[in-house]
Amino acid sequence: MSTTTAARRLDVTGMVRVARERVVARIREAEVVAAALSAGRNVLLEGPPGTGKTTLLRALADGAGVPLVLVEGNAELTPTRLVGHHDASRVLTEDYRAENFVPGPLTRAMTDGAVLYVEEFNRVPEETMNVLLGVLSEREMHVPRYGRVVARPTFRLVAAMNPFDAVGTARVTPALYDRSCRVAMGYQDEDAELAVVAAATEGPDPLVAQAVRTVRITRDHPELRIGSSVRGAIDTVLIALELATVRGHGAVEDDTGLDAALAALTGKVTLADGSSRTVEDVVTDIWHRAGEELGKA
Repeated sequence: MSTTTAARRLDVTGMVRVARERVVARIREAEVVAAALSAGRNVLLEGPPGTGKTTLLRALADGAGVPLVLVEGNAELTPTRLVGHHDASRVLTEDYRAENFVPGPLTRAMTDGAVLYVEEFNRVPEETMNVLLGVLSEREMHVPRYGRVVARPTFRLVAAMNPFDAVGTARVTPALYDRSCRVAMGYQDEDAELAVVAAATEGPDPLVAQAVRTVRITRDHPELRIGSSVRGAIDTVLIALELATVRGHGAVEDDTGLDAALAALTGKVTLADGSSRTVEDVVTDIWHRAGEELGKA
């Protein structure tokens, strides 16, 4: 192994160890992403929201002992916002100087040797993607009136994309795929989601089970185009527990659970085109179906 390659490596053992401690049922993905990052590769994480991508990346960065710089991808993420800018008020009195340059997340990640994590990457404007593509190719960039920025050996890019939502997204170029490794992160199995919700809410097992089964049904329901992530189950349980207290109930009754599910889920799911029912009606049916299925189990 060359000296340059060794300098670029990250602590793959430490990354996987921390991921095992913090992330439920994501060992395979943790090992693959950790290996790719340790090998000096950049990663495209593809999966729906609420599948633990950010949690996984935080654990891996902590295990590697490098910073994580988080960027929300959207149409407003211009090259200037990503790279940085000169402080306009100081430029008026000092002219353009390195000292009055305000580094953006890309510049900070490169100079700190951090993992740059861009969420909703396919919502980023094409010109911003091109800036990132240049950095991935050369591991450096030239900033006008500031100078050359060189990435430290541990700098990596991890980009996350939601494959189910095409509204407001752009096509990722083959050149970016060619310079990255793709890892798919789908929904976890039911046992894993039960563990996630139980740990996040400390709710009673029957309520947790019905909330989890409900969100899982939303993902394949013919009247829904987009279902809920496990966050919908967490919100349902937390709201139901508070609502039971408000109503003076010692336990969460079914109508209380339904009210909580309506509050938690109707904004997280999307009706399919042509559906003749309201989202409230669909979620109500799903909640009752989940309860019936668990009652028969």
